[in-house]
Amino acid sequence: MSIRAFWNSLKEGVQGIIRHPLVTVASISTILLMLLLMSVFFIFSANARFVMKKVGQQPPIEVYMKLGCTQEQMNMLVDYLNANCPEKIKEYHGLSPEENYQRFRKELGDSSSILDDFDYNTYLPYTVTVQLTDPSYADDVVMHIEAIPGIEKVMQESSVMKFLTRATHTVNIATVVAFTVLFLISLFIISNMVRISVYSRSTEIAIMKFVGATNGYIRLPYVVEGALVGLVSALCAWGITYFAYSAIYKRAMGSVDPSSIYALLPMKNLTLSVLILCLASGVIIGSVGSGIAVRKYVKV
Repeated sequence: MSIRAFWNSLKEGVQGIIRHPLVTVASISTILLMLLLMSVFFIFSANARFVMKKVGQQPPIEVYMKLGCTQEQMNMLVDYLNANCPEKIKEYHGLSPEENYQRFRKELGDSSSILDDFDYNTYLPYTVTVQLTDPSYADDVVMHIEAIPGIEKVMQESSVMKFLTRATHTVNIATVVAFTVLFLISLFIISNMVRISVYSRSTEIAIMKFVGATNGYIRLPYVVEGALVGLVSALCAWGITYFAYSAIYKRAMGSVDPSSIYALLPMKNLTLSVLILCLASGVIIGSVGSGIAVRKYVKV
């Protein structure tokens, strides 16, 4: 297709929007509603994954070395932890027998005098606290740590880790299913709406077909029209989502520390993702829906 034909199709697409204002408004409203639902669900799922990831980092893995373990065995553990940080391991912190002893005294408070003659070098081990970047890494990390010589035991909140892993997986599946369903519903509704404007021009399309216009040449203005409608809907949906979520976040999270486990994602972390989601979905729904609607009338 020549550049001239393309610009002509673009011009016809814009004229089609102006020519049928009621259908245009109805199409924009429908796509806008669907994109708002997609954006809300995307923000919800993003925050759910964000919170679960932070929760998954909270229950640490406690590693207890054997009494009298060698420095070489300690080095093997540290080497493994360093090799997997920060991919799987967010951070780790080691405590010597003396540091564990001081921690116990602090926890006992006024009763700490009972430990005055306690020989911590004989009875207390070296310990390491490990925090993961994702709860799904728990089993793999624990398995490798337990295989290191000098490890007495490894303790973890396995039930919490498994629940968080399952919950994250469920949220991801639910997000994909919801987006697919909303996309198909939008496609069906838009194709039927556009079919109204196409029907009013069925005679014109038939004449163009008989004088030699190709299917692509006839269909392109409607595809452009649908893409422009989708673009407008996407920008409106993104704007509404941006200001609505920013206002809700400011009111709900105003007194919450951003590093808190209860803190949600700020809009600045979601802006680009929501914009891309709205633009891609809106343009695809509008253009593909219009292309489906006009397909019947180009088969003359």
